[in-house]
Amino acid sequence: MPDLNIEIIIFEKPGPVNTQKALEIAKKNADLLNIKDIVFASTTGTTAEKILDIFNPTQYNLVLITHTYHFVVRGGKSVPQEFDELKMEELRKKGLKIFSGTHAMAGIERNIRMKMNQWCFVEMMAYFLRENFSQGTKVCIEIASMAVDAGLIRDLDKDIICIGGTGRGADTVCLIRPAPTSMFDKLRVKAILAKPQ
Repeated sequence: MPDLNIEIIIFEKPGPVNTQKALEIAKKNADLLNIKDIVFASTTGTTAEKILDIFNPTQYNLVLITHTYHFVVRGGKSVPQEFDELKMEELRKKGLKIFSGTHAMAGIERNIRMKMNQWCFVEMMAYFLRENFSQGTKVCIEIASMAVDAGLIRDLDKDIICIGGTGRGADTVCLIRPAPTSMFDKLRVKAILAKPQ
């Protein structure tokens, strides 16, 4: 691949206020680099609905990664799914591929940390990425591997664009060469195209 000369955007503040701009940055770079695989996180569907205003699902492989089922605990009880199931079905009909599975940087290790106050390697790596880059950067790396593990990204020799955020909305865009979790050492973050400072 020839040298890349790309623009990097650093948002003043994190959060959903950056969603529209982050999606526009993702589209601009996808077109510039001829990337068709777009992987993004959405918790309740707001980002998913906005992405359809920018990306045509007949021209791009749009992969939506939700929180896992029973991810959120409220008052000691888990919530089956934060993302409305009817909205999920509507988005599938519009051409989005949706995956709701175990988070690559959480799973059992998160439970060990929360219940036994014991940090395991993957949880430490997730913490490091959140604190030293951004929450959205951690999300982009995580969802890249999750999409590959789910069979939603087939060609590991092509770059993808990943979109994540801090809490709700989108504020981070990364150019990634993906890899499955079983070959995580092969994943490459080629560029952070946008992130909060």
